[in-house]
Amino acid sequence: MDVEKIRKIASDIGREIGKVLVGKEQVTEYVLTAYFAGGHVLLEDMPGTGKTMLAKTLAKTISGTYKRIQFTPDLLPSDVTGLNYYHQKQETFVFREGPVFANIILGDEINRATPRTQSSLLESMEEGQVSVDGETRKLPDPFFVIATQNPVEALGTFPLPEAQLDRFMMKLQVGFPGFDQELDMMERYILDSPIESVEAVCTVEDICQVREEVKKVTMHPEVREYLLKIVTATRADGRMVAGASPRSTLAFMRASQALAAIRGRDFVTPDDVKELAPYLLGHRMIRVHDYEAGRNGWDDIRGLAAEIEVPVEPFDEEK
Repeated sequence: MDVEKIRKIASDIGREIGKVLVGKEQVTEYVLTAYFAGGHVLLEDMPGTGKTMLAKTLAKTISGTYKRIQFTPDLLPSDVTGLNYYHQKQETFVFREGPVFANIILGDEINRATPRTQSSLLESMEEGQVSVDGETRKLPDPFFVIATQNPVEALGTFPLPEAQLDRFMMKLQVGFPGFDQELDMMERYILDSPIESVEAVCTVEDICQVREEVKKVTMHPEVREYLLKIVTATRADGRMVAGASPRSTLAFMRASQALAAIRGRDFVTPDDVKELAPYLLGHRMIRVHDYEAGRNGWDDIRGLAAEIEVPVEPFDEEK
Protein backbone atom coordinates (compact mmCIF):
# COMPACT_ATOMS: atom_id res chain seq x y z
CA MET A 1 0.00 0.00 0.00
CA ASP A 2 1.37 3.39 -1.04
CA VAL A 3 0.52 5.44 2.04
CA GLU A 4 2.97 8.14 0.99
CA LYS A 5 0.96 8.77 -2.19
CA ILE A 6 -2.24 9.18 -0.16
CA ARG A 7 -0.48 11.56 2.21
CA LYS A 8 0.88 13.59 -0.71
CA ILE A 9 -2.50 13.86 -2.46
CA ALA A 10 -4.09 15.03 0.79
CA SER A 11 -1.25 17.49 1.36
CA ASP A 12 -1.53 18.89 -2.17
CA ILE A 13 -5.30 19.34 -1.90
CA GLY A 14 -4.91 20.91 1.54
CA ARG A 15 -2.31 23.34 0.18
CA GLU A 16 -4.66 24.52 -2.57
CA ILE A 17 -7.59 24.89 -0.18
CA GLY A 18 -5.28 26.82 2.17
CA LYS A 19 -4.93 29.49 -0.52
CA VAL A 20 -8.60 30.34 -0.03
CA LEU A 21 -9.47 29.35 3.55
CA VAL A 22 -7.08 30.63 6.20
CA GLY A 23 -6.37 28.54 9.28
CA LYS A 24 -8.80 25.74 8.41
CA GLU A 25 -6.32 22.88 8.13
CA GLN A 26 -8.14 20.60 10.58
CA VAL A 27 -11.60 20.87 9.01
CA THR A 28 -9.97 20.39 5.60
CA GLU A 29 -8.27 17.22 6.85
CA TYR A 30 -11.58 15.89 8.19
CA VAL A 31 -13.41 16.64 4.92
CA LEU A 32 -10.70 14.76 3.03
CA THR A 33 -10.99 11.93 5.55
CA ALA A 34 -14.67 11.50 4.66
CA TYR A 35 -13.92 11.92 0.95
CA PHE A 36 -11.17 9.30 0.92
CA ALA A 37 -13.34 6.97 3.03
CA GLY A 38 -16.22 7.14 0.53
CA GLY A 39 -18.56 9.09 2.80
CA HIS A 40 -20.34 12.44 2.70
CA VAL A 41 -20.07 15.58 4.84
CA LEU A 42 -22.60 17.92 6.45
CA LEU A 43 -21.19 21.37 7.25
CA GLU A 44 -23.27 23.21 9.84
CA ASP A 45 -22.14 26.68 10.81
CA MET A 46 -23.00 30.35 10.85
CA PRO A 47 -23.45 32.17 7.52
CA GLY A 48 -20.27 33.51 5.96
CA THR A 49 -17.80 31.14 7.63
CA GLY A 50 -16.65 29.55 4.37
CA LYS A 51 -18.79 26.41 4.05
CA THR A 52 -19.63 26.94 0.39
CA MET A 53 -16.14 28.20 -0.43
CA LEU A 54 -14.61 25.05 1.05
CA ALA A 55 -16.73 22.83 -1.18
CA LYS A 56 -16.07 24.92 -4.31
CA THR A 57 -12.33 24.97 -3.68
CA LEU A 58 -12.16 21.23 -3.08
CA ALA A 59 -13.94 20.64 -6.38
CA LYS A 60 -11.37 22.79 -8.21
CA THR A 61 -8.48 20.70 -6.87
CA ILE A 62 -9.79 17.55 -8.53
CA SER A 63 -10.18 17.06 -12.27
CA GLY A 64 -13.79 15.92 -12.00
CA THR A 65 -17.28 17.27 -12.51
CA TYR A 66 -18.87 19.58 -9.97
CA LYS A 67 -22.47 20.73 -9.55
CA ARG A 68 -24.14 23.01 -7.03
CA ILE A 69 -27.73 22.52 -5.91
CA GLN A 70 -29.32 25.50 -4.17
CA PHE A 71 -31.99 23.95 -1.98
CA THR A 72 -35.21 25.96 -1.67
CA PRO A 73 -38.74 25.09 -0.50
CA ASP A 74 -40.02 24.90 -4.08
CA LEU A 75 -37.25 22.57 -5.30
CA LEU A 76 -38.65 19.27 -6.62
CA PRO A 77 -37.02 15.82 -6.46
CA SER A 78 -36.81 15.80 -10.26
CA ASP A 79 -34.81 19.04 -10.07
CA VAL A 80 -32.16 17.00 -8.27
CA THR A 81 -32.24 13.57 -9.90
CA GLY A 82 -33.43 14.47 -13.42
CA LEU A 83 -36.55 13.47 -15.31
CA ASN A 84 -37.90 11.88 -18.48
CA TYR A 85 -39.41 14.33 -20.94
CA TYR A 86 -41.05 13.81 -24.32
CA HIS A 87 -38.75 14.74 -27.22
CA GLN A 88 -41.01 15.75 -30.09
CA LYS A 89 -38.44 15.33 -32.87
CA GLN A 90 -37.38 11.88 -31.70
CA GLU A 91 -40.99 11.02 -30.76
CA THR A 92 -39.86 9.30 -27.59
CA PHE A 93 -39.11 10.00 -23.97
CA VAL A 94 -35.56 11.17 -23.21
CA PHE A 95 -33.88 11.32 -19.82
CA ARG A 96 -32.42 14.66 -18.79
CA GLU A 97 -29.81 14.27 -16.07
CA GLY A 98 -30.18 16.32 -12.93
CA PRO A 99 -27.29 18.06 -11.16
CA VAL A 100 -26.75 15.00 -8.97
CA PHE A 101 -24.87 13.43 -11.89
CA ALA A 102 -21.43 14.77 -10.97
CA ASN A 103 -18.39 13.71 -8.96
CA ILE A 104 -18.77 16.42 -6.30
CA ILE A 105 -22.14 17.85 -5.29
CA LEU A 106 -22.59 20.94 -3.16
CA GLY A 107 -26.02 20.84 -1.52
CA ASP A 108 -26.28 24.43 -0.32
CA GLU A 109 -28.69 25.04 2.59
CA ILE A 110 -30.06 21.52 2.36
CA ASN A 111 -32.51 22.05 5.21
CA ARG A 112 -34.44 24.63 3.18
CA ALA A 113 -35.85 21.91 0.92
CA THR A 114 -38.95 19.91 1.82
CA PRO A 115 -38.53 16.39 3.25
CA ARG A 116 -39.68 14.97 -0.08
CA THR A 117 -36.86 16.70 -1.93
CA GLN A 118 -34.32 15.90 0.79
CA SER A 119 -35.20 12.22 0.43
CA SER A 120 -34.23 12.32 -3.26
CA LEU A 121 -30.61 12.21 -2.08
CA LEU A 122 -31.00 9.11 0.11
CA GLU A 123 -30.49 6.54 -2.66
CA SER A 124 -27.77 8.65 -4.27
CA MET A 125 -25.71 8.96 -1.10
CA GLU A 126 -26.10 5.36 0.02
CA GLU A 127 -25.89 3.43 -3.26
CA GLY A 128 -24.40 5.84 -5.81
CA GLN A 129 -27.42 5.59 -8.09
CA VAL A 130 -30.80 7.17 -8.80
CA SER A 131 -34.08 5.53 -9.79
CA VAL A 132 -36.41 7.50 -12.06
CA ASP A 133 -39.61 6.02 -13.50
CA GLY A 134 -38.51 2.52 -12.54
CA GLU A 135 -35.10 2.75 -14.22
CA THR A 136 -31.90 2.82 -12.19
CA ARG A 137 -28.93 4.88 -13.35
CA LYS A 138 -25.45 4.82 -11.87
CA LEU A 139 -23.84 8.05 -10.72
CA PRO A 140 -20.26 9.02 -11.58
CA ASP A 141 -17.54 7.43 -9.48
CA PRO A 142 -16.31 8.81 -7.13
CA PHE A 143 -19.47 10.50 -5.86
CA PHE A 144 -19.23 12.94 -2.96
CA VAL A 145 -21.85 15.20 -1.35
CA ILE A 146 -21.00 18.22 0.77
CA ALA A 147 -24.17 19.70 2.23
CA THR A 148 -24.41 22.94 4.21
CA GLN A 149 -26.94 24.29 6.65
CA ASN A 150 -27.16 27.21 9.08
CA PRO A 151 -27.77 26.27 12.73
CA VAL A 152 -29.62 29.40 13.81
CA GLU A 153 -32.32 29.73 11.16
CA ALA A 154 -35.67 28.07 11.79
CA LEU A 155 -38.10 30.00 9.58
CA GLY A 156 -38.57 28.28 6.25
CA THR A 157 -36.39 25.28 7.11
CA PHE A 158 -37.08 21.55 7.48
CA PRO A 159 -34.77 19.73 9.93
CA LEU A 160 -33.05 16.74 8.35
CA PRO A 161 -34.68 13.47 9.46
CA GLU A 162 -32.59 10.80 11.17
CA ALA A 163 -32.44 8.66 8.01
CA GLN A 164 -30.89 11.55 6.10
CA LEU A 165 -28.46 12.49 8.88
CA ASP A 166 -27.29 8.89 9.06
CA ARG A 167 -26.20 9.09 5.40
CA PHE A 168 -23.62 11.73 6.29
CA MET A 169 -20.39 10.17 7.48
CA MET A 170 -19.31 13.32 9.30
CA LYS A 171 -20.86 16.52 10.58
CA LEU A 172 -18.40 19.39 10.90
CA GLN A 173 -18.16 23.08 11.65
CA VAL A 174 -15.83 25.47 9.84
CA GLY A 175 -15.71 28.00 12.68
CA PHE A 176 -14.63 31.64 12.81
CA PRO A 177 -10.99 32.47 12.07
CA GLY A 178 -8.69 33.97 14.69
CA PHE A 179 -7.86 37.68 14.65
CA ASP A 180 -4.51 37.27 12.87
CA GLN A 181 -6.01 34.75 10.46
CA GLU A 182 -8.79 37.14 9.51
CA LEU A 183 -6.22 39.87 8.89
CA ASP A 184 -4.38 37.45 6.60
CA MET A 185 -7.67 36.70 4.83
CA MET A 186 -8.26 40.41 4.21
CA GLU A 187 -4.78 40.71 2.72
CA ARG A 188 -5.38 37.81 0.33
CA TYR A 189 -8.75 39.08 -0.85
CA ILE A 190 -7.90 42.79 -1.09
CA LEU A 191 -7.33 42.67 -4.87
CA ASP A 192 -9.03 39.50 -6.07
CA SER A 193 -10.39 36.17 -4.89
CA PRO A 194 -7.57 33.62 -4.48
CA ILE A 195 -9.88 30.84 -5.66
CA GLU A 196 -8.92 31.81 -9.19
CA SER A 197 -5.38 30.60 -8.49
CA VAL A 198 -6.47 27.15 -7.24
CA GLU A 199 -5.21 24.34 -9.47
CA ALA A 200 -6.23 20.70 -9.94
CA VAL A 201 -3.70 18.44 -8.24
CA CYS A 202 -5.26 15.01 -8.87
CA THR A 203 -7.81 13.18 -10.99
CA VAL A 204 -10.96 11.26 -10.13
CA GLU A 205 -9.04 8.11 -10.99
CA ASP A 206 -6.55 8.99 -8.25
CA ILE A 207 -9.40 9.34 -5.75
CA CYS A 208 -10.84 5.97 -6.76
CA GLN A 209 -7.43 4.40 -6.21
CA VAL A 210 -7.03 6.16 -2.87
CA ARG A 211 -10.39 4.80 -1.70
CA GLU A 212 -9.29 1.26 -2.49
CA GLU A 213 -5.92 1.75 -0.79
CA VAL A 214 -7.56 3.13 2.37
CA LYS A 215 -9.33 -0.21 2.86
CA LYS A 216 -5.93 -1.87 3.29
CA VAL A 217 -4.93 0.21 6.33
CA THR A 218 -4.42 -2.14 9.26
CA MET A 219 -6.81 -1.94 12.20
CA HIS A 220 -5.84 -4.17 15.11
CA PRO A 221 -8.71 -6.18 16.67
CA GLU A 222 -8.24 -4.35 19.97
CA VAL A 223 -8.63 -1.01 18.20
CA ARG A 224 -11.74 -2.34 16.47
CA GLU A 225 -13.16 -3.42 19.82
CA TYR A 226 -12.41 0.02 21.24
CA LEU A 227 -14.26 1.65 18.35
CA LEU A 228 -17.27 -0.63 18.81
CA LYS A 229 -17.37 0.01 22.57
CA ILE A 230 -17.77 3.74 21.84
CA VAL A 231 -20.57 3.05 19.35
CA THR A 232 -22.45 0.66 21.64
CA ALA A 233 -22.10 3.10 24.55
CA THR A 234 -24.35 5.50 22.64
CA ARG A 235 -27.07 2.83 22.56
CA ALA A 236 -26.83 2.02 26.26
CA ASP A 237 -26.93 5.63 27.46
CA GLY A 238 -30.26 6.29 29.15
CA ARG A 239 -30.18 9.94 28.11
CA MET A 240 -30.56 8.94 24.46
CA VAL A 241 -33.68 8.06 22.49
CA ALA A 242 -31.52 6.25 19.96
CA GLY A 243 -27.84 5.49 19.56
CA ALA A 244 -25.55 5.17 16.58
CA SER A 245 -26.49 2.65 13.86
CA PRO A 246 -24.45 -0.28 12.51
CA ARG A 247 -23.98 1.86 9.39
CA SER A 248 -22.15 4.37 11.55
CA THR A 249 -19.88 1.60 12.88
CA LEU A 250 -18.68 0.79 9.37
CA ALA A 251 -18.34 4.48 8.49
CA PHE A 252 -16.37 5.04 11.71
CA MET A 253 -14.00 2.21 10.85
CA ARG A 254 -13.40 3.43 7.29
CA ALA A 255 -12.90 7.04 8.39
CA SER A 256 -10.33 5.95 10.97
CA GLN A 257 -8.44 4.11 8.22
CA ALA A 258 -8.58 7.17 5.96
CA LEU A 259 -7.33 9.54 8.66
CA ALA A 260 -4.40 7.24 9.42
CA ALA A 261 -3.46 7.09 5.71
CA ILE A 262 -3.73 10.87 5.33
CA ARG A 263 -1.27 11.21 8.20
CA GLY A 264 1.15 8.80 6.53
CA ARG A 265 0.45 5.65 8.55
CA ASP A 266 -0.64 2.20 7.40
CA PHE A 267 -2.26 1.41 10.75
CA VAL A 268 -5.01 2.94 12.90
CA THR A 269 -4.27 4.06 16.45
CA PRO A 270 -6.77 4.41 19.33
CA ASP A 271 -6.11 8.16 19.19
CA ASP A 272 -7.45 8.24 15.61
CA VAL A 273 -10.66 6.60 16.80
CA LYS A 274 -11.08 8.85 19.84
CA GLU A 275 -10.41 12.01 17.79
CA LEU A 276 -12.99 11.19 15.12
CA ALA A 277 -15.72 9.88 17.43
CA PRO A 278 -17.60 13.20 17.98
CA TYR A 279 -17.75 14.00 14.28
CA LEU A 280 -18.84 10.48 13.25
CA LEU A 281 -21.39 9.84 16.00
CA GLY A 282 -22.51 13.20 17.42
CA HIS A 283 -25.16 13.93 14.77
CA ARG A 284 -26.59 10.42 15.08
CA MET A 285 -27.54 10.80 18.76
CA ILE A 286 -30.94 12.02 19.94
CA ARG A 287 -31.31 13.01 23.57
CA VAL A 288 -34.52 12.45 25.54
CA HIS A 289 -34.51 16.08 26.64
CA ASP A 290 -33.46 19.12 24.64
CA TYR A 291 -34.10 17.32 21.36
CA GLU A 292 -32.58 19.89 19.02
CA ALA A 293 -29.41 20.34 21.08
CA GLY A 294 -28.95 16.58 21.00
CA ARG A 295 -28.56 16.60 17.24
CA ASN A 296 -24.97 17.79 17.62
CA GLY A 297 -23.91 15.69 20.59
CA TRP A 298 -20.15 16.25 20.33
CA ASP A 299 -19.72 16.80 24.06
CA ASP A 300 -21.85 13.75 24.79
CA ILE A 301 -19.61 11.56 22.64
CA ARG A 302 -16.45 12.96 24.18
CA GLY A 303 -17.86 12.20 27.60
CA LEU A 304 -18.76 8.62 26.64
CA ALA A 305 -15.36 8.02 25.03
CA ALA A 306 -13.59 9.33 28.14
CA GLU A 307 -15.26 6.59 30.21
CA ILE A 308 -13.98 3.75 28.01
CA GLU A 309 -10.54 2.27 28.61
CA VAL A 310 -8.15 3.05 25.75
CA PRO A 311 -6.10 0.07 24.52
CA VAL A 312 -2.36 0.59 24.93
CA GLU A 313 0.39 -0.74 22.71
CA PRO A 314 1.77 -3.34 22.43
CA PHE A 315 -1.57 -4.90 21.64
CA ASP A 316 -2.40 -8.50 22.39
CA GLU A 317 -1.02 -10.37 19.38
CA GLU A 318 -3.29 -13.37 20.01
CA LYS A 319 -6.34 -11.35 19.01
